Parts: sequence; C-alpha cells; structure tokens
Amino acid sequence: MASNSLDTLAGRYLGNRALDPEEANVLAKILARQPIAQDVADVADARATLGDRLADRVAAVGGSWAFIIAFAVALIGWMLLNTDVLGRWGLAFDPYPYIFLNLMLSTLAAIQAPIIMMSQNRQAAKDRLAASLDYEVNLRAELEILRLHEMIERLTATVGELARERD
Repeated sequence: MASNSLDTLAGRYLGNRALDPEEANVLAKILARQPIAQDVADVADARATLGDRLADRVAAVGGSWAFIIAFAVALIGWMLLNTDVLGRWGLAFDPYPYIFLNLMLSTLAAIQAPIIMMSQNRQAAKDRLAASLDYEVNLRAELEILRLHEMIERLTATVGELARERD
C-alpha cells in the first residue's frame, strides 16, 4: 500500500517519471509523516572516516596563525642555533645555507599539501551534501504547499456547493 501511495504522490506532484533518490526519500517521509530536515554537520561527521577527521585536524592546525607563528619562531631558532650558537664552536649540524632545514621544509610541504587537499575535498563533499539536504527540504515544502493548495481548493468547492444548496 505504501508503494502504491508513493506512486500516487509521485505521479500527482512530480509527474510520471523516474524519481531521484532525494525525491523518493521526500515522498516516503511525507507518507510516513516524518520530518526531513537534517543537520549537515551531523550527517557529515557520521560518514567521516578516521582519515577524514585527521585531514581536517591537520588542515585546521596548519592553517592557523598559531602554527604560522610557532613555525616562524622554530625556523628563526634553527637558523640562530646553527649560525651563531653552535657555529662559534664549529659544531653547527646544519650551517648556512641550511640544506637539512630545506630538506625538512620540502618534506613537510610534500606531506602537508595532499592532506590539506583531502580536507578541501571533504569540505566540497560536505557542501554537496548540504545542497542535497537543502533540495530535499525545499522539495518537501513545495510538495506540502501543493497538497495544502489542493485541500483548500476542495474545501472551497465543498463550501461553494453547500452554499448553493442552501440558496
């Protein structure tokens, strides 16, 4: 019966065509009289893997002012240590032009860049999910307005008939 009612609703409001998954979900929720709205963050977090959460965390830390300032302090400290402090006694392990420092910075960039890209891809997926959920809510609202419009038209017609019968 539910499938028959679903087909009836689909035919009446969306036409006789193949339904998208979002449309089928909206019609099923209408029939079940259940809400359709969902929090995008909750849905995205439920779908997130450990790698997704880790990529988001690395991107959040790597893109913060605290990281940039701490990194600048570490770089300046490295240079001072290898130039002035250890360089005076000939113990500098990475003297100017800081080849080992350049190697570490290149390695960090090579690792950090794909992780940030993963986080950006996850954000794009979250945006697509938000658009899909927004579409479902908007479609539900539109279909409910159409249903209410039909009910008002039927009530108006019934009231009109009753008024004509009384006259």
